Amino acid sequence: MHIIKLEVKKVAYSERELLARIVQCEAGGEGDNGMKAVATVTMNRVNTSEGEYARVSQGGNIRNIIFQEGQYDCARETIRNQYNPQNIYNMTPTEVHYQIADWALAGNKLNEIGDCLWYLNPFRLSCGPTFPYNGSGTLHTRLGKHCFYRPTSLYSQT
Repeated sequence: MHIIKLEVKKVAYSERELLARIVQCEAGGEGDNGMKAVATVTMNRVNTSEGEYARVSQGGNIRNIIFQEGQYDCARETIRNQYNPQNIYNMTPTEVHYQIADWALAGNKLNEIGDCLWYLNPFRLSCGPTFPYNGSGTLHTRLGKHCFYRPTSLYSQT
């Protein structure tokens, strides 16, 4: 009897491909502005000059930001020890996802989102006043189903 061990190899996606996949996975049902909002937050994290995300991005590394543990559910293959079928490896971006990735990589931002570093879907009609729970972000706006938070002065200490 022979045992065959299969190893899943993760493709080394380009930054453009990763951004297109995270946009599709995190906000594919939120329309162009919802997807641009996610791209804006991702690039804000990549480009911030202070706090936790500045250390994680190490001068602009999109891959480090997307795969930072606990940040994007779509970057995780398992959640609470269960397979997560909605992950970036299962996405098949279309032209619109690549266009939004290119738009963000060119330095564009959705004005409504500004310098926000966080977003979440609260699965209710209202957004909490702060996020994350350490108070380093304050509510800026709601766009579609997602609440967006900009950094407070506490963020620079993270």
